Parts: sequence; structure tokens; C-alpha cells
Amino acid sequence: MAKRFFIIVCAVLVLFSCENYKEVNIDGELKKWHRVTLNFEGPQTSEMDENNPFLNYRLDVTFNNGEETFVIPGFYATDGNAADTSSDTGNIWQVRFIPNITGEWTYAVSFKEGENVAITEDITNASSAGFMDGQTGSFVIAESDKTGIDNRAKGKLEYVGESYLKFADSQKYFIKLGVDAPENLLAYTDFDVSTNALGFQKAWEPHAKDFEESATPYIWQETKGKNLLGAINYLASEELNVFSFLTFNVDGDDRNIFPHLLKVPIEDYERYASVKKNKEAWETMFHKTRFDVSKLDQWERVFEYAETKGMFLHFKTHETETDHLMDKGVFGTEGKLYYRELIARFGHHLSMNWNLGEENNQPTEEVLKVANYVSKLDAYKSHLVLHTFPNKDDRYHDFVGDKSPLTGASLQLSHPEFIDVHPRVLKWRNKSNATGRKWALAVDEPGKANIALLPDDEDPEHNYARGRAMYGTLMAGGYGVEWYFGYASPNSDLTCQDFRSRDLFWDQNKHALDFFNNYIPFWDMEPKDDLITSEAIAYCFAKMDEVYAIYVEANADKATLDLGNSGKTFDIKWFDPRNGGSLQEGSNTSVIATGNAELGAPPSSPEKDWIILIQKI
Repeated sequence: MAKRFFIIVCAVLVLFSCENYKEVNIDGELKKWHRVTLNFEGPQTSEMDENNPFLNYRLDVTFNNGEETFVIPGFYATDGNAADTSSDTGNIWQVRFIPNITGEWTYAVSFKEGENVAITEDITNASSAGFMDGQTGSFVIAESDKTGIDNRAKGKLEYVGESYLKFADSQKYFIKLGVDAPENLLAYTDFDVSTNALGFQKAWEPHAKDFEESATPYIWQETKGKNLLGAINYLASEELNVFSFLTFNVDGDDRNIFPHLLKVPIEDYERYASVKKNKEAWETMFHKTRFDVSKLDQWERVFEYAETKGMFLHFKTHETETDHLMDKGVFGTEGKLYYRELIARFGHHLSMNWNLGEENNQPTEEVLKVANYVSKLDAYKSHLVLHTFPNKDDRYHDFVGDKSPLTGASLQLSHPEFIDVHPRVLKWRNKSNATGRKWALAVDEPGKANIALLPDDEDPEHNYARGRAMYGTLMAGGYGVEWYFGYASPNSDLTCQDFRSRDLFWDQNKHALDFFNNYIPFWDMEPKDDLITSEAIAYCFAKMDEVYAIYVEANADKATLDLGNSGKTFDIKWFDPRNGGSLQEGSNTSVIATGNAELGAPPSSPEKDWIILIQKI
């Protein structure tokens, strides 16, 4: 009888425990590499509640499938649909998760409360916030059904200790070519609380015609977002695969992008910020530990659509004017909460990097604090980089190898004719490789600040950009280039609203991607410029005794290549970097490795630049 009574009591307790938890609403396709969103009903609160929901509550969810475990931070989501409702109140808390394998995933919820608990390092003794704290559950993940350029067909883009990032599922290495400008891409009229402090606010009207109906699920409030989604679709149609954006620039060149809540009406902030750069704006006009939930939800719609178009998302979290604002330059509450919110909301994206600062000018010890914090919090371990001034890249010495968790550098250069690009990439490739921990390097701002990549109507051929910057990067072992637009021309780094301003050049980027992805095993190749003799600028990228790719800026018929003395026969083909197309034959179709070999003349236009592909038969 006692035993039966004990069993009944236990059953009642279990039922009572279950009834205390609200059913979890799971959004998204339950498929590998797809975003799965868990919606929990927590305390009713608001963005401006006296008990700060961003700082004094902490949601973490642990997901497990066999040996795979991810601890993912969650966030306050007001009513769970803030992109459409602009709600600032509600009781919904969310976590966004990307499953990397199929099968049953279990989850366990931690929901704590207390002063500054969101950024507390050790929450072992933190108080339960009730509601979903301790809740568990499971769901089953099927294979992805996506194809083509959609990132969900390829898997997470990962740093794998090599010079190139690699997609987890397709096992293909990645080269990025796309836009670094405008840096204020998110200063968009359709986002909630969009400001126009200096006249740089964007409507993206020229790209209204590029909106596609398949993007309809990603618009908000029935009609908003179409033009920016159209701009992204245009980039994808040109076969570009990256764009970048600042997420915070209140004291920078634009001053219209921030995830935080304003304390004052928009017009008051615009009036104040338009007078001059003034760090007091951050101190007086923002709730520094509270976020605009609806705006961030709208950002996510854009990023989610970009994922379907195969885009790499370059998150530039600060610029040089803002990296000293939070916590007055000493990494603390404001900075930690800012990065936690970004990682919780956007860290699930498959193809991305965290850039800790454009032209970062912080002391090394502060950068290391940020880098270690982000690396620890980001369960997906996305590529982690730092951008610096073109003449201050020696500070990377403080971060290479085991000195930091950085996995690469975001390089800025300054020569108007791009002659500094190739040697700078070689420099940091060699220095990082020497530590035993190779960095994946990208050139994300080539060119002189006022010129950079000129519009087509000022430079229709883009010869130096193509040869010295793009091929200069790729043939030095860099994994990509993002194009900065300068500040002195129309559609500049701040004013651009029409990516077609460089339409002629995007085809040349496509040709480069075609060549590297279709004709050479670039991930196994190394810079070998010392093997070339040329009258013009030339680069050599080689897998020794197997395949050699040579870029020659002019007079390619005079170029020679040291193939060694193996006696092997090599096939010679030519690729036109200006017009693309198939490989072509020149005057010589093959060569025997007996020392310095003449490669012959190109199919046409020997005065132009060519790529010569020499492969062992």
C-alpha cells in the first residue's frame, strides 16, 4: 500500500511539474542547417521595464545530439513578432539554433535572473527566473533539401586551421568577392527608428526593380524591406557572394546605425548628431543596455534572406570612432551586453565573420578581452577577425598564433593603384603560417581612401583593381576581396544606393570566381612568385610539379616559368580575366620541364593581362 501511494505521489509531482511549463513553440523547418527558433513564454515585461530584461535576465539553451553539444544564448523578443508589430512589450523569449546533424536533438533550458546576470561569467549560483528554467524537450531534424547557392545546401562555413574557410557539408573551400561598401548599408528608411543625421539615410530605390517575389516572406509590415532585399538579389545575380555592414556607428562617419534604444525623439538625435561628431551623444541619448527589438528583428529578415542567396555576412561591430565609446574604452557591461545580443540574434548564420572593429584603434589588452569573450560565447565558432589602418598592420603581431583566438585579418590598404595589396597579403600569410596557426586573410578595403574602386563611368575597365587588387590578393593566398567605394565619387562608401554603379566590374569578379572554383585546386596551392620572369607585374600560384597559375599584367608572351628539371610534360592554357569564358590555347600548347620555360603568346591581345594555366599532363 505504501509503495502504491509513493508511486501515485511521484506521478502527481511529475504531472504538476510538466504543467508548470508552457508548451514551447518551435518555428522553422526542422532540417539540417536551417534556423530553428524556440519560443518560450517568460515574464511579461518590456524594453523599458524597470527590471532591465536584457541585462537582468539570462536565457541559455543547451542542445545535444550524441557527441554534439551547443550552448546557445537566447534573447528577449517582446511579442515574438516584433519585425511586423514593432512591439516593445511582451512575454516571449527566443533562442535561434542551427542543427549541424540529423536525428533527435534534446534541449535543456536555463533561465536566470539577477543584477547583470546576462553578462556574469559564472552563473552557478544565479537565481532561477522560473517559467522555462529547467525545461527540457526534443525535436527531430531531417536532411536539408536546399540546393544551389543557398548556404543551407552547403553547411556552416568554418575556419579549419587553413588559409581558406570550408563549408562543413559540401567540403568545398570558399573564396569571397563582393562589396565592403556602403558601410552604412543598414541606415535604411524601412527599419524602425531609422535616422538621417547627416543625410546618408538610404531608401535603396534603384534596386526596387530587383526585388523578387520569392523574397516576400522576408519583408515586414506588408511592404517594407523590398528595396534592400532587391539590392541583395542584384548582388547575387552578379554572382557576388559577400556584403558588409556596420552594426554600430553613433559617433562615426554616418551616425545612423545602432541596435540600442534612443532616449530622445529621432529629430532631437538627428539635430544633435548632425552638428559634429560628439561622444556625448552615446552618453546622453541612448539607453546603453537596452535594445530595439523590432529593428533587430527586421535586420534578421534581411540576413535570413541573404542566407538563401549564398551571401557571406561581414559583421563590422565597430568603427574607429566608436570602439572607445562603450564602457569608456574599457571592455565592460555595455560592450559585453552588445556582443551577447549580436551573437544571440545573429550568430547562427552559416556564412559570416565577426569583425571586432573597422580601423580598430583600441589597446591590445582591450581587443584581447573582446576577442576572448566573443570566442567563448559564440558556440558556432565563426571566423573572427580584426581590421586595422593600412599603415598600422604591424599590430597584428600581437594577435597571431596562440596570442589570441583570432582566425584571420581583415586588411586595409591605401595605394591608389593597388600595388601594396599582393605584398601585404604575402606578409601576413607568411607571418601567421610561421606560428603554426594559419590565418584566413581577406583584403576588405583596397585602394586610396578617396578613390578606391571608382564607378564604371570614371574607370570602365578597372584594370588595376582587377589585376593588382583582386588577383593580387587571390594569388597571394588570400581568400577574398571586398570592394571599398572611396568617398569622392558618386555612390561612395557612404552615399551608395545603387550597386549597378560598378556593374561592369562585377563581371570581372565573376570570371575570377569561375577560374578559381573550376580550374585550380587553390586550397592546395601556394604563392611562388620567384618562379616567374616577366617584364610586367606577375604573380604565380602553384602546387609544385602539378599545376601553376600565372597572372601577367602585360606582355604575357615574354613571361617564363621555372618548372624544374623533372622532364614532365605540362599542358598550357590561357584564361581571359577581362572577359572570362573557357580556357583557350595560345601559340604553345605544351612544355617540358627542363628549367626556365617559355610559355608562348596568348590567343590575342598580348598587351593585355592574361592568366596562364600550366598543368601536368
